[in-house]
Amino acid sequence: MYDFDEVIDRQHTNAMNTDGFRSYIFHADENMTFPYKDEEFIRMWVADMEFATPDVVIDGMRKRLDKRIFGYTRVFEKGYYDAFLAWCKRRYGWVFPRQELVMSNGIIPALYELVEYICKPDEKVLFLTPSYAYFKYAAEFSKRDYVCSDLRYEDGQYSIDFEDFAAKAAEEKNTLLILCNPHNPSGRVWTKEELERLAEIIQRNSLWVISDEIHCDLLRRNQRHIPLGLVMPDYQRLVTCMAPSKTFNLAGMMISNIIIRDQGLRAVWLDRHYNFDNPISIAAAQAAYEKGEPWLEELRIYLDENFRFVGEYLKENLPKAKYQPSQATYLAWVDLNAYFEPDETLPLFFAYKAGVLLEGGNMFVQNSDGFIRLNLACPRATLAEGLRRICEAVNTRHTEKYVGEN
Repeated sequence: MYDFDEVIDRQHTNAMNTDGFRSYIFHADENMTFPYKDEEFIRMWVADMEFATPDVVIDGMRKRLDKRIFGYTRVFEKGYYDAFLAWCKRRYGWVFPRQELVMSNGIIPALYELVEYICKPDEKVLFLTPSYAYFKYAAEFSKRDYVCSDLRYEDGQYSIDFEDFAAKAAEEKNTLLILCNPHNPSGRVWTKEELERLAEIIQRNSLWVISDEIHCDLLRRNQRHIPLGLVMPDYQRLVTCMAPSKTFNLAGMMISNIIIRDQGLRAVWLDRHYNFDNPISIAAAQAAYEKGEPWLEELRIYLDENFRFVGEYLKENLPKAKYQPSQATYLAWVDLNAYFEPDETLPLFFAYKAGVLLEGGNMFVQNSDGFIRLNLACPRATLAEGLRRICEAVNTRHTEKYVGEN
């Protein structure tokens, strides 16, 4: 048994979670003040976990530390590919040739590179909204335009507007789809039927596709992840991105798996990418894939219970909130439109009025006003206190402006 109730102090570790919220959420410096001390905040924002990385992964890192030399390193040995391939085959029934696997120090950096490699200057990136903001940022970084296809939202459930998506996919300059599978922030796990319908539109229009599958290991126990590569086994214009970072709380290790099918695109990547890897990160990731599965299965049980707890708490204390347990991720997506006006800055409200750090719908491109995203990968006691503060702040809010509101 693993202790997911343990509260771990992350202060003074240069953690984004504890030290970076002013710049990331509020675009402010250290002079921004709140009615709460930094250590008094309940942190439910950035997508890493408040749980210790599994011991078997730390042991793998220690074993590499014992080698005592940390020079220039790349994934040369076949053992890493074997471990990751076995993971994908066992959990998803999906395999891929070794030569298609390249490494990146994160999926976000990979997106920044790939958009430039794939899209000509006058071509555009297409994605579904609400969207992880870095899909938009990746387009902007390469000075490419982007196009949004809004998901349908009915009775708290999201679905793809295939008519709108098909129309936009057919536009000549829309050449790259960045797909989030499972979807962030809604937590949707796309079904086989949905993916097959997407695949038909993709193939009909010869779109390039980057399938960001970073959350694929973090499913509710009644869900199944289907890699897009399994639905499109022979489609060459597909790049699949996976990583151990969310799954095993290794985001700071900066290692991701990028599976590039097209030989030409892969050659461009290998020619232009700064192609070295952190030796400790390789050891951590390989140990995670080889030995981390029992820990992950216990984590999923704990997260399922956290999602259930949120539903019960909101039903009793914030009954007008719309909430469905996410099918994947450890991120809850909560509709508070019954309590707030669309233009209100919810992260600012909850920071000042509740001492809770969270991300609002305004951080997810569009089609997301009035929502908050809550990170539930925390001990139950922390979650309970965060929810108590959130509900109390909403239920006692008044009309005058709070400190820091524009």
